[in-house]
Amino acid sequence: MIQRIAQTDSPATLVAGVDTSTQSTKVRVTDAATGKMVRFGQAKHPDGTSVDPEHWWRAFLEASKQAGGLDDVKALAVGGQQHGMVLLDKQGRVIRDALLWNDTRSAPQADDLIVRLGKASPATGDEPEDVVARGKQRWVKAVGSSPVASYTLTKLAWVAQNEPENAAKIAAICLPHDWLSWRIAGFGPVEVGEDAHLDALFTDRSDASGTSYFDSANNSYRYDLIDMVLGRHDIILPKVLGPREIAPVKASPAIAGASVDNGCIIGPGGGDNAMASLGLGMSVGDVSVSLGTSGVAAAIAENPVYDLTGAISGFADCTGHYLPLACTINGSRIMDAGCAALDVDYDELGRLALAANPGADGLTLVPYFDGERTPNRPEASATLSGMTLANTTKQNLARAFIEGLLCSQRDCLELIRALGARIDRILLIGGGAKSEAVRELAPAILGMPVTRPATDEYVAIGAARQAAWVLSGEAEPPQWELTIDGTEAAEATPEVYEAYAKARG
Repeated sequence: MIQRIAQTDSPATLVAGVDTSTQSTKVRVTDAATGKMVRFGQAKHPDGTSVDPEHWWRAFLEASKQAGGLDDVKALAVGGQQHGMVLLDKQGRVIRDALLWNDTRSAPQADDLIVRLGKASPATGDEPEDVVARGKQRWVKAVGSSPVASYTLTKLAWVAQNEPENAAKIAAICLPHDWLSWRIAGFGPVEVGEDAHLDALFTDRSDASGTSYFDSANNSYRYDLIDMVLGRHDIILPKVLGPREIAPVKASPAIAGASVDNGCIIGPGGGDNAMASLGLGMSVGDVSVSLGTSGVAAAIAENPVYDLTGAISGFADCTGHYLPLACTINGSRIMDAGCAALDVDYDELGRLALAANPGADGLTLVPYFDGERTPNRPEASATLSGMTLANTTKQNLARAFIEGLLCSQRDCLELIRALGARIDRILLIGGGAKSEAVRELAPAILGMPVTRPATDEYVAIGAARQAAWVLSGEAEPPQWELTIDGTEAAEATPEVYEAYAKARG
């Protein structure tokens, strides 16, 4: 069924935002002037951490159909899950299933890459003598972030070591949003001897900055780093477009723009976190705290942010700025654990938590249930400390779970702040933000008021906003209204975070 919004008699200029996420593809047909949704479609992707990209293509076609087709769309852009590795041969065929951001098989390769760069030459200047610490610093200086299993280059290293026959076939490397944009432009596998037009692949700074082989500060690929893992660098990489640059190819009229003059142009697209920030209308000084399965704190910074410890990822955003980002493995699942432990639902967990005092009368949860990425403690587990006969109540336990979740996000904010990024406004989004207790306690623990945008598809909105931007030719993105559900304020409780910091060590 096509989801539609009522239209006026005056025809609107339509653009489309595409979100190809881990779980599904969403297509949002949007009024370019107002940002209002006109039609919407969605189709699921298969589960797993290794996926045939053809599933994304079929999901895009289905979502487009649900959205009433794209014949009347003048511009579109694609936001996509970051880091996923799509390998193409000379005929444009996918060589193997794409390894996604959440595929951790390349963790040993990530560690090895850090050591290899650390050992590449002796320490100079103020570089540390420890090889791992030196390697992390060198990676951060080279590409903004130190390798972890999520990043594309580590996955390429895994293929080179474990599937040399596939590595030998690689003619081009791209990311999920790059590949889908290329297919929308009408390209795809061809017969032997035909031109697959791999040179038509394109991407943007935000997505490229998550590969570990692109330097967003200098807008250049580091082919030497690809050579380091593959033993060659005769590989086609997508052209990196500027924030409002129109792609050199248009959408195939069989896919979009068939009924508009001069066809449908394509925007550069972007990585999902950067597209969400564009959808939220974030600017320098804004930080989003997203409480999903994982927790993500992302800031907009005017200049590159280098965390030489490797804890903060120094990504680029979709507007020409930068997106320092900290990610926790444990997000809203912390509340899942609290519900399971107390045998209650989310609403009751919140009611219990709000019935307790700040600090849960001395109970402190350090919520590293599945290990942790920020801080980097992959082998850690959760701890609950400070228990006495008097304070071990359902109310205090619930409070400790909610406070532990928010304190872990405060850790991310403090890391971002310590690197010099401004934090003037916090936008609280994600499924975890639906909890009344989270909303009420967030400003007290995070130390400043918290703004709550309405629940929406911000990656797709960001992609649509980018499409409208490149269509307009203006210097700045269109100013679309952001619906705010509320702004929460509360007296700060610094003692809660101080107790948490002491407990986590």
